[in-house]
Amino acid sequence: MQFYPLDCETWPRAAHFRYYMETVRTRYNLNYDIDITALHRRVKEKKLRFYPTVLWMIMRVVNNTMELRMATDADGNPGYWEYCVPSYTIFHADDHTFSDIWTEWDDDFYTFYAQAVEDMTKYADVKGVKAKDGRPDGFVSLSMLPWLSFTGHGCDTYTAPQMLFPVFVMGKWYARDGRKYMPVSLSINHAAADGWHSAKAFQDIAQLAEHPENWMI
Repeated sequence: MQFYPLDCETWPRAAHFRYYMETVRTRYNLNYDIDITALHRRVKEKKLRFYPTVLWMIMRVVNNTMELRMATDADGNPGYWEYCVPSYTIFHADDHTFSDIWTEWDDDFYTFYAQAVEDMTKYADVKGVKAKDGRPDGFVSLSMLPWLSFTGHGCDTYTAPQMLFPVFVMGKWYARDGRKYMPVSLSINHAAADGWHSAKAFQDIAQLAEHPENWMI
């Protein structure tokens, strides 16, 4: 996994990056309801699990969007990862705790899906915040909240401003006017991405959900 530095002399967002890293340190949250009617139907037809399917869908957009793969080097200079892996939560029903695991990324849906299911099964009973070691530096945080269909979500993270990676949270789907919708929250550092980039990411996720036949063959 390679880290690519950005040339601040030519990068169009260089001034924005410095402003939100040094002057107004800002993370913002956006929430959007994704129409998953076609996706839900396809998952049922293929007898697949929903969570690893949605993980791939969101990570496909992340890995096609430079602004969602931003990081800094040891000297605080901006750049982006060649690709990112999902770092996601699994729930332990016996004690109501969660653990964080990760799965190697693959652009092929079924390859990633098989590996994610294997990881979820292998670490299902491993307790502790971090259940799987070896997570690479290039990662994105994702979590599923299947018990609640939320209309808003905030994520105040008290850490150094170098935390540029996004945090995605997916909620319980709900029905409206004969369609199924899943709330998705995105929290990201304003130094990494503006509203345009976040809106485009949601639109791209929605497109994948609307046409699963193009990738869930």
